[in-house]
Amino acid sequence: MQKRVHAFISQFEEGYFSPLAMMTRLTEEMGELAREINHYYGEKPKKSTEGEKELEEELGDLLFVIITLANSLNIDLNEAFDRSMSKIEIRDQDRWTKKENES
Repeated sequence: MQKRVHAFISQFEEGYFSPLAMMTRLTEEMGELAREINHYYGEKPKKSTEGEKELEEELGDLLFVIITLANSLNIDLNEAFDRSMSKIEIRDQDRWTKKENES
């Protein structure tokens, strides 16, 4: 995903936005996702003038911005995820009730 995003961004003179601008975009996209979740699962129905958006589309937009931010900062998201997941697996291994093994 990072290579595909980089190939897309690299074709434009402007290149990547600044980290601060991307953080703003990330916040904007998170708000759009929150709004959609609120429409689907919350008490706030859509206005009749609002079009349908898929949660998948909003998650995809959020992922794109996260990838552009990581690329601009030369962060390998696979390595970042592995580090975070390892930390979570150790820290939270006894945090919740585990399912019983099914035989």
